Amino acid sequence: MPSVIAVVVAHDSAERLPACLSALAAEHVPALVVDNASRDASVAVARAAGAEVVENPRNEGYGRASNIGVAAARRAERVLILNPDVVLRPGAVDALLVAARAYPDAGLLAPRLVEPDGRVFFQPRSLLSPYLANPQGRRAPPEGDVCAPFLSGACLMLRRDLFLALGGFDPNIFLFYEDDDLCRRMADAGHALVHVHAAQAVHDRGRSCAPEPGRVFRTRWHQAWSRAYVCAKYGLPDPSLGMLAINLTKATLTGLALRRGRFERYAGSAAGAIAALRGLSALAREGLHP
Repeated sequence: MPSVIAVVVAHDSAERLPACLSALAAEHVPALVVDNASRDASVAVARAAGAEVVENPRNEGYGRASNIGVAAARRAERVLILNPDVVLRPGAVDALLVAARAYPDAGLLAPRLVEPDGRVFFQPRSLLSPYLANPQGRRAPPEGDVCAPFLSGACLMLRRDLFLALGGFDPNIFLFYEDDDLCRRMADAGHALVHVHAAQAVHDRGRSCAPEPGRVFRTRWHQAWSRAYVCAKYGLPDPSLGMLAINLTKATLTGLALRRGRFERYAGSAAGAIAALRGLSALAREGLHP
């Protein structure tokens, strides 16, 4: 069996790490937690669970921190990159390894992601896979293993050497679309993306970090900026003006209606679109260097 190390990026994830790391231990997979300057007990929780910990002095974002973790996992032949809000079901890792042997052309393998309410998360298209015929994004959850246009970065297994050869996640992206970009580069390099039905994990989406004031604005800013960035990277039409028009209108209406939660969402998206139009970078916003 190839050596597997799990890379888990944490940021204020103390409440989520115990279940995630316990499931990895039950699968006999050592964990390497990359902590993005958490302000809670994430580091202590990870160490108490027996995980190796890399402490970043700044929040590097998901993709950049994952790159740091994969680089540090020197003993691994394969890495399992997963969010702290993902809990593997028994046998998931073995099922992924069986699939890796069965599909040697697979560059990325991902488990069946099940949400807490029982729904299966399967994205039938990606912004960066327009060459695949599913323009309406019709949902057809697979009933077995299948090649896919996109695999969620919430939980991915791949060869460490291949990840490093492709340059890992794009370091210019702080958050969002780093998995779409990796999937596109993996496919362009001739590797399949395989959804493994027998491997299952529960993903409580959006629960990796503890809530905090301004978090919604910040995440929506990065979502809009990253969408514009990857579109430019692959020669797709710039969505910034459209995002700005829609979200600025919605932000104005929700602001007038004093609906603070919705205002924060739309204002964040509008601000991210404006930043993309102005040529600003996500890293500069976060005080990071390329």
